[in-house]
Amino acid sequence: MRFQARSTLAAVCAVALLGTGCGTTSINAGSAGGPDPEEICEGPTEDYTIGVSQANVAEPYRVRMNTDIRRAAAEVEQFDEVQFLDAAQDNSRQVSQIRTLITKQVDLLIVSPNEAAPLTGVVSRAYNSGIPVVVLDREINGDSYSTFIGADNEKIGRKAGEHFADRLLPDGGKVVELRGLSGSTPAAERGKGFRAGIRGSGIEIIASADGQWLRAEAQSKMDAILKAHPRVDAVYGHNDPMAEGAHLAARSAGRASGTEFVGIDGLPIPSGGIKAVQRGRLSATFVYPTGGEEAITAAKKMLIDCEPVPAKQTLPTRLVTPENAAKVYRRLNSR
Repeated sequence: MRFQARSTLAAVCAVALLGTGCGTTSINAGSAGGPDPEEICEGPTEDYTIGVSQANVAEPYRVRMNTDIRRAAAEVEQFDEVQFLDAAQDNSRQVSQIRTLITKQVDLLIVSPNEAAPLTGVVSRAYNSGIPVVVLDREINGDSYSTFIGADNEKIGRKAGEHFADRLLPDGGKVVELRGLSGSTPAAERGKGFRAGIRGSGIEIIASADGQWLRAEAQSKMDAILKAHPRVDAVYGHNDPMAEGAHLAARSAGRASGTEFVGIDGLPIPSGGIKAVQRGRLSATFVYPTGGEEAITAAKKMLIDCEPVPAKQTLPTRLVTPENAAKVYRRLNSR
């Protein structure tokens, strides 16, 4: 791991939480500060340490993200060490963990923020202290990072709404929305997009609850909603575990039959959303790539190849239905 190239800059910036004004030429041209590409890239003759700050590992999606990062990093011999830290959905804990990675002077930070606003300051601090930062899946406020990698959550939400309007409930109906963690950007964007997708369709959102991205929490919230609402035609879960939690609650109440359940993630694993579609628990899901492989590709470009990276990388997605689930599952596992 290299310390000397960044030691003076880090010492100056470490005293300030936000560290604005530190740094020289930015990898992300949209930001006023940030690491100097000439300082951070030592080429293929050096070893590098990467710090990964994960919002939680309670979601299968995040476990898969870490797996994808670990697998891709193992193929780059210069990536000597990858340190994974679990914030366990605790903003303060994630802030503290990133501060520790800054103190250790990791060569690059990969972060998937628990929530945007509470993590913005410390991520900006890392970036402005000279550490290149890859933000995955969930955004922060502002642009103090090297690159953001993720799918278009608002577009996915809109496509989900259109699927409800066009295929699942063409004559309208009553829908329950199970949201992700309220302060996370995907939750806001998936909700906004969904409302745009169902606009003018006769579909009514009769209840909306924060399931915190977790199956058990969503199951509990859905159980209460079912008691309060004698008619529920469909459930829109901001991720597959919450949609599955809703299905479990409806099945326990004897109300799963005839109810549509849709989620997002589409993990190609036996317990993932694609298999849930194949087995009839979910009506549909949307593939939401983890970006783990792309994050390591970006790290290699910045640290080893001395190449620029785009400020934003939007990953592709696709709708998964019973008609194409088997094919999508095979294709994603053949990569």
